[in-house]
Amino acid sequence: MNALESTSTRPYLIRALYDWCTDNGFTPYVAVLVDDSVQVPREYVKNGEIVLNISFDATSSLKLGNEFIEFKARFAGTAREIMVPVNRVIAIYARENGQGMAFPVPVPGGPDEAAPRPSPLSSVPAAGGVEPEGKVVQLVPEGGGTPPETEPPKPPGGGPRPALKRIK
Repeated sequence: MNALESTSTRPYLIRALYDWCTDNGFTPYVAVLVDDSVQVPREYVKNGEIVLNISFDATSSLKLGNEFIEFKARFAGTAREIMVPVNRVIAIYARENGQGMAFPVPVPGGPDEAAPRPSPLSSVPAAGGVEPEGKVVQLVPEGGGTPPETEPPKPPGGGPRPALKRIK
């Protein structure tokens, strides 16, 4: 199987960041680019996007599948069924500190509708790990840190590879 035939990494990354948020006591939010395939309360959609709290406390019957994110939630006291195709999720992040990941915006008619283009993440905070250009970003420790370089540094002189030493 080559890279073009493999499944998307997006649902796996969403599940991983959801777990990271919940394990650290953060509230996981997803930003969704809304179209006809997205089942959300339309009255809460702004600029073609909606941000949803997918925490355990805010949802019921949450399923983070490979194709869809499905759950039940209350909006203004009214129970609603929510169904979001995974390819319409443009970011997942922690509400408390903004750390998370943004994904390429789906392009209608493109392969799997996932060709990269600038993201209109107007409702997602740009600080703390979510890049508004739709780039995948790395989570950094809460105390800060430097973002990764575009290419990892190469060992000087092409010397031997570093090895781990087991200490008992």
